[in-house]
Amino acid sequence: MVRVLAPRQLLRLAKRLLAGFIVPPSALLMGTGSAQAHVKWFCAYDVAGEPRGLEQVLCSNFEWLTGLAIVCLMLGCLAEGTPLGGALMNALDRVTARIRTDTELLVRCTLGFFLVSVWELGGIILTPELKTDAAWIPWLQLAMAACLIARRTMPLTGLGIVFLFSFAAAQYGLFHLADYPVFLGVAIYLICQGLRLKPFDVRPLDIVRWTAAVTLMWASVEKWAYPQWTDPLLAAKPQMTMGASPELFMQAAGVIEFTLAFALIWTPLVRRMSAILLTAIFVSAVFEFGKVDAIGHSGIIVVLLAIAADDVRSVVRVRDAAWAPAHFGGALAIFLALYYVGHEALYAGLSGLPVI
Repeated sequence: MVRVLAPRQLLRLAKRLLAGFIVPPSALLMGTGSAQAHVKWFCAYDVAGEPRGLEQVLCSNFEWLTGLAIVCLMLGCLAEGTPLGGALMNALDRVTARIRTDTELLVRCTLGFFLVSVWELGGIILTPELKTDAAWIPWLQLAMAACLIARRTMPLTGLGIVFLFSFAAAQYGLFHLADYPVFLGVAIYLICQGLRLKPFDVRPLDIVRWTAAVTLMWASVEKWAYPQWTDPLLAAKPQMTMGASPELFMQAAGVIEFTLAFALIWTPLVRRMSAILLTAIFVSAVFEFGKVDAIGHSGIIVVLLAIAADDVRSVVRVRDAAWAPAHFGGALAIFLALYYVGHEALYAGLSGLPVI
């Protein structure tokens, strides 16, 4: 069972975790970054195993952390409509101007690095834990990297990503590949940019942003459902928990990740700040886990940089902040339901639906 902390103790832990995002001393940033490393790449896991019960996940600690996350989201929303928010947006526009101008080039170069790297590693389909014995897959990935050299051949790389995603889903199951919808978002981006398309008048960058948000929200639910997967990492580096129990630390890390992921689909300043914080977290994890983590997360890092540089603005009103709890709560309920009901349907045949 998770030990329930007093509100003051829980607030102190949350402040220490959030401090790693706002003022990133190396120890705190490395600690939270390690929680964001994809555990399936480094530890034993069992997707078909029984997840932790919702009655254990939705405990008092979870409620306090979620409440704090909603308050932070509302404050960020309220600040956006003030002169301070406008000044921050202007500053971000200036600092990220070059990234914004060269977003497509950065995506092509980073994905080229990624695809050449997985070709060199060999025996994997897009991500390190998706192993394959098919000798032709690495060479397909190398050819996909070559197609990124020219804009007119970018759509071929996008189609290749869709094919490899489908191939991996056939091998490992859709539930496992639900970790990676961002790959489909990147594929759509490459196809639309190469063919100069704007499906349903939606920008390709917005499609990638939504798929990145879905990817990270799903991953955060997995932290709550299977915190034991990360136990070997935390046992090897106990300082990462900052004095909290491993279970509570993973619960807090999941709430922070879910909040930042949800922020990617919220108001312009909130999502840009969230993208910057998530980038810092993923980059810090590279120092802990090295080459494999750098390769595996390079695609989502460049997507987050593109989101941070996006200068599209919209009018933010007080009602946007007022609606934040309802939207956040709805997203949380939807992802918990999708994860638990989906797992039960695929692995237990809906013999016993989870009870909240």
